[in-house]
Amino acid sequence: MLDEEFVRSATAKEASGRARMLTERWKNDPPPENGPWRPTTEVRPVTEIRRSRWRRRARPVGRRPGRPHPVRNALLVLGVVAAVLVGLVVTDRGGSKPPKSSALPTVGAETAPPSSAPPSVDPDVPTPEHPWAGSPAEAWPNGVDGIGLPTSMPATGVFSAKQVAANVEAVKAYLVAGNLDPQVLSGGSVQHVLDLMDGPDAEDLAAALAHPSAEHDPTTWVSRFDPARAVPVTDQVKVQGRISFEGDGERGMLVHTDVTYVYALRPGPDAGKAVPGDGGTALPASWAQVDRSRVVDREIVRRVQDFRFYDPKHYEVTPGKPRLGEGRSDFGNNRCDAHSGYLEPEFEFTRAAATGPAPSGPATDPYDRTKPLQDGEECGTLTRS
Repeated sequence: MLDEEFVRSATAKEASGRARMLTERWKNDPPPENGPWRPTTEVRPVTEIRRSRWRRRARPVGRRPGRPHPVRNALLVLGVVAAVLVGLVVTDRGGSKPPKSSALPTVGAETAPPSSAPPSVDPDVPTPEHPWAGSPAEAWPNGVDGIGLPTSMPATGVFSAKQVAANVEAVKAYLVAGNLDPQVLSGGSVQHVLDLMDGPDAEDLAAALAHPSAEHDPTTWVSRFDPARAVPVTDQVKVQGRISFEGDGERGMLVHTDVTYVYALRPGPDAGKAVPGDGGTALPASWAQVDRSRVVDREIVRRVQDFRFYDPKHYEVTPGKPRLGEGRSDFGNNRCDAHSGYLEPEFEFTRAAATGPAPSGPATDPYDRTKPLQDGEECGTLTRS
């Protein structure tokens, strides 16, 4: 979907950060390429942060096609937990007695920005029976119940109160379809997500699904896992976040979302397999004796995404369908240099076999929602998972 000049520019600036890509603009808007796509089985070491940001504006009614289209969404991929936790996990997973899950008080969905990070909990090792053990997400709501809605939805801009409520529900439906739908999470069809998007954004996602790359990565839109590499251990997803909105002048209405999703996963049959010529190493011999059905790790995804609802009387848009605005995402416990079209969580044995430089970025608490997402260059580490 990007023209050659944009791709050359993005490539040239990769070393200094893709945040500078915000100044780039699309010169053309060709249709997405067609053709079948097959997932790659390549395993990449943790090396650096993937980054892109996409943003698109709607065309005013009567304006001829061909005006530049800005681009959408930023990605910050965080690496693995500290080595001391790795040792703890390897030791405990060799035992036969599953750890007990800590009893945390249940919390509801956010209604306002939090003032502090979730409290620390005992670093229990997650198991299939207790996939949230050792995580503050154990106290979070399940699924859509964790997405807090505005307490009041009055008429805003050109939209009536009823239209405002419908627009907020449309955004909520998109978040649910793209981040909680079991079919999407398991690497299946994303047609329902495409149906909820306005034409240009749907075309972008369809193109990224067909030909994933660093510049066109479908995980900037949706959370999906390759079942050959990672399989959800439960149909629950722990969620904490909120939706808010404001008027956007003559352009209509702007909806803000800030949501964290926590996925509990076990390794698939191909997890940790090295690809010839990729530079990977064989798995440690000790892991051949480990029962992978007992191995559970979590991936923590935080998405901060704006959605625009333009006045359909003045812009060429589909009424009731949002346009994607600015956005960023953090992926905790995910391979940094992974562009297979899937989220690629790391398991202990895949971390043990990884090659390449150690993560050099700052340590980050993926559960701390008090801070805005920042642009960064290095692959960081997690203080907890």
